[in-house]
Amino acid sequence: MNPSVLNDCLARALAGAMTFPETIERMIADGVERYDADLALLQMRHYGPDGGAHTEEIPLPRAPAVAAEFSAEGVKGAIASIQRREIGYPEFLRRIMAAGAAAYSVYLNGRKAIYFGRCGDFHVEPFPPPADLRGGNP
Repeated sequence: MNPSVLNDCLARALAGAMTFPETIERMIADGVERYDADLALLQMRHYGPDGGAHTEEIPLPRAPAVAAEFSAEGVKGAIASIQRREIGYPEFLRRIMAAGAAAYSVYLNGRKAIYFGRCGDFHVEPFPPPADLRGGNP
């Protein structure tokens, strides 16, 4: 994994210059198997199949505290909004934090994202079919 590629992916996603499918494609090409976003610490860690890992800080101005109660419906609503391109990645992060998501993991080969609450609640979101995967970032 190349740290400059991962940093660029995050920066471009936050700036609205790279879609989720483009980000995933680039990460796979760079050897990323999965990544975890810790929303309490505002950090993202990428993992390769060789056991390597790389951590990036998530620069998120006006980041809310992660809500104590997990709302799967709130997370689903944020996912739907970013997929329809109604919001960008920073607002998506703020909304899932307000919905109680303390972290999420994206499994590139498994084609799913799992959002976790502070008390172990979770929501599994399969990637849309490839023809529909043109929208935002989970």
